[in-house]
Amino acid sequence: MNTLIKLLSIVFLGILLSACSGSDNESASGSHGEMAGAEVEKGPRNGRMLHDGDFSLELAIFETGVPPEFRAWATLDGKLLPPDDVKLNVKLIRLGGIVDDINFAAKGDALRGDMEIYEPHSFVVTISASYKGTEHKWQYDNFEGRTLIEPAVAKALGIETTLAGEKTLHETISVYGKVIPSAQGMSNLSARFPGVIKSIAVDIGDPVSKGQVLATIESNESLNVYRIKSPINGVITERNVSVGEQTHSKTIFKVVDASKVWVELSLFPADRQRVKNGAAVKVINPVTGAATTGHIVGINVATDANQAVKARVAIENGSENFIPGSFVKAQVEVAQHKVKLAVKKTGLQAFRDFTVVYAKVKDEYEVRMLELGREDEEWIEVLGGLNAGTRYVSENSYVIKADIEKSGASHDH
Repeated sequence: MNTLIKLLSIVFLGILLSACSGSDNESASGSHGEMAGAEVEKGPRNGRMLHDGDFSLELAIFETGVPPEFRAWATLDGKLLPPDDVKLNVKLIRLGGIVDDINFAAKGDALRGDMEIYEPHSFVVTISASYKGTEHKWQYDNFEGRTLIEPAVAKALGIETTLAGEKTLHETISVYGKVIPSAQGMSNLSARFPGVIKSIAVDIGDPVSKGQVLATIESNESLNVYRIKSPINGVITERNVSVGEQTHSKTIFKVVDASKVWVELSLFPADRQRVKNGAAVKVINPVTGAATTGHIVGINVATDANQAVKARVAIENGSENFIPGSFVKAQVEVAQHKVKLAVKKTGLQAFRDFTVVYAKVKDEYEVRMLELGREDEEWIEVLGGLNAGTRYVSENSYVIKADIEKSGASHDH
């Protein structure tokens, strides 16, 4: 179902962008990098060729054995110029107005830029070259992983954003367990005085309320008739007598209140020492997907036959999503880690060989390649590639990815 919704959203995105953006979206095609089918002249070193009369410059991103950096070769009438004779400056204007100012110095037969070209390689490139007092200037867009979406369209598509910042990660372990009635939510009823069952008002599965009469009994000694009442609200789960039978000392009824239950979790030796009383627990019904939270209220000191130790969790079960006797899975918190920067895992997407989020600046969205660390169920630590305070797409980021892929932008080295 989720896949179908995503596919329909992508189709809707294309229709909505075409209808709402019109010619503006066409003019923004540069925001996706080179327009599909646009030819870029390449030089002998696979760099981009720039011409101004008889003067030409080949500009390439070089990354063999070094972090990505610019290398350039200048020619006049097709003849390679000594790099010391050419003065070169390149400015990269990134989304949000950030400018990387790169100067060049001679290295072998090339000019070498003095700073790393970090990801994404998405920017407006302005070039200024000087040879024998003559200035040569160029400017072009080299965009990738970027798109522009109008606010109304973004809202219609359910695109949500969040500020990247400090978070506390909750480290958990996965365990399994079984739902059982709590001590306060279960009552085994027997006769106060031995006697004969005169009447029974309920059967297995019947709901009962506190104080409700369940049966009447005639005492064998006094011949007085007395009543058995339910001490709690709940459901009859056992009935062990019929009218006319002797009560003896057996349990007549069992009443269970399923609104408050316990979950008995099995902790194996590798996990036992990490789990503490009071630890937060998320309990999940594997059949319905229903989830609730609770805390560990007790840990047994003895192991079962399979060497597991039982840990007990008290949960509220007002909606009765957790039926006594059913099996569940759980996430038990074993540690907390405060990290300087984290993003929501729902915002992550794949882009080339990277895991990315999409940063939002005004109405534009652009990839940010992430170096990732620890994670919990909702958040993941960011070690590099994103600045604190960046607004990024946290929900429905696949819509941004689909629009960028639709543009056909390429990564130009």
